[in-house]
Amino acid sequence: MPRPSLRKRWRGLFQGWQSLDWLLLLLPVAVTIFGSVVIGSTQRHNGDPGFAINHLILGGLSLPITLWIARCRYRIFFQWRWVIYAVTNLSLIAVMVMGTSGLGAQRWIPIAGFNVQPSEFAKLGLIITLAATLKDRDGSTLPGLCKALAITAVPWALVFLQPDLGTSLVFGAITLGMLYWSNTNPGWLVLMMSPLVAAILFHLSLPTWMAWVGLMGLVAWRTLPWPLFSTVAAVGVNLVAGQLGNLLWGLLKDYQKDRLILFLDPDKDPLGGGYHLIQSRIAIGAGELWGRGLYQGTQTQLSFIPEQHTDFIFSAVGEELGFIGAIGLLTAFWLICLRLIAIAQRAQDNFGSLLAIGVLSMIVFQVVVNICMTIGLAPVTGIPLPWMSYGRSALLTNFIALGLVESVANHRPRRR
Repeated sequence: MPRPSLRKRWRGLFQGWQSLDWLLLLLPVAVTIFGSVVIGSTQRHNGDPGFAINHLILGGLSLPITLWIARCRYRIFFQWRWVIYAVTNLSLIAVMVMGTSGLGAQRWIPIAGFNVQPSEFAKLGLIITLAATLKDRDGSTLPGLCKALAITAVPWALVFLQPDLGTSLVFGAITLGMLYWSNTNPGWLVLMMSPLVAAILFHLSLPTWMAWVGLMGLVAWRTLPWPLFSTVAAVGVNLVAGQLGNLLWGLLKDYQKDRLILFLDPDKDPLGGGYHLIQSRIAIGAGELWGRGLYQGTQTQLSFIPEQHTDFIFSAVGEELGFIGAIGLLTAFWLICLRLIAIAQRAQDNFGSLLAIGVLSMIVFQVVVNICMTIGLAPVTGIPLPWMSYGRSALLTNFIALGLVESVANHRPRRR
C-alpha cells in the first residue's frame, strides 16, 4: 500500500479541530504567559518564582483539557445538565461542612495537597444549566424567567453564605447576560435589579430614592401583565427594599463593609481598609505612558500592594508597563470578547449560543470589576483578572470555559 502523504498526515492529526477559533485560543494563552511574567515581577522581592512557575505550568496543563473539550460535542453537556447542577450544589455544601478558611471566608476544599475552590467551577455549572433551561427562549415568558431565577438562587445563596460576595456578583452577571440573550424583556431585568438600587439610594438621597420607586412603577405598568397589580407590587417591593437595606447590611462581614464603603474615600482609613486602593492608584499613576520598566516598579518591587499577584495584578501592569501595557492587555480582552460574540451569533443552536454568552458575561464582568477596583472606581470584591491573576481554580475554570466555547465553534455548520 502506498504511504499517505505528509499533507494527509497533518490533516488527519488536526481532523478534530478544523473549525476551531484559533484567535480565541491563542489570545488567552498569550495572556496567561504574560500573567506569569507579571506575577514573577511581583514576587521578585522575595526571590521566589514559585507562583509564576506554577501559573505557567497550570496553564500548560489546562490547554490539553481545553483542546479535548473543544473536540467533544458540546451537546453532551445538555444531557448531563442536572447531574452537573447537582454536583455543583453538593460541592458548595461540602465547602460549608469541611472547607478551610482564609481571608474571612470558608471557600476551599483540600484535595491531594491542593486547595480547590468549588465556587469557581460553580460558574460553569450555572452557565451549562441556564443554557439548557433557556435554549427554547423561555426567558421571554414569566414562567421561564422564574424558572431560570430559581435555578440561579440555590448556588448563589450557597456562595453568598461562605461568604464570597465577589463570586455571587459574578453569578448575577452571568444570569442577567444569558436572560438578555434569551429575549427577556429589558424592563424585567431592570425590575429584577431595582430592589438593590433602591436599598442603596435610600441611604444616599431620599428624593432620588422616591423618584426611582416611581420610575419602577412606570416600568412595571408598561412591561408586565396585569398592569395595576404589577405596578403596586413593584412600588411596594422597592419601598420595602429601602428599609431592608439596613438588615442586609448587618449580614455582611466587617471586611466586606469596608470594601463597599472605603472605595469612595479610601483616605478615611489609609492604613486599614483603604490601604489597598491608595497604593494601587499610586502604582498605576506612577507608570505614566510607558511604565517604569519590568521589575523596576517601586510599589510593586517593594511590595507596597497586598495581594498584588492575585486581585491587584493590574496595578503591577500599570506601574511597570504603563498606559501602553495596560491598553495592550485591554485590547487582548476586547478581542476575546469579540470572538465570543461572533461564536454566539454563528452557533448551531440556542444552547451553544447561550454557552458562549454565559462565558462572555463571566469574562466581561470580571475584567471590568477587577480593573475598576484597582483604579478606585469600584469596591474591592476579590474578583480575579481572568488568565492574569494567580489562582489554580480560577485559571482552570477559565480554560474549561474556553473549551466549551471552542466546542461550540468547532461543531457549527461549516461554510462552503
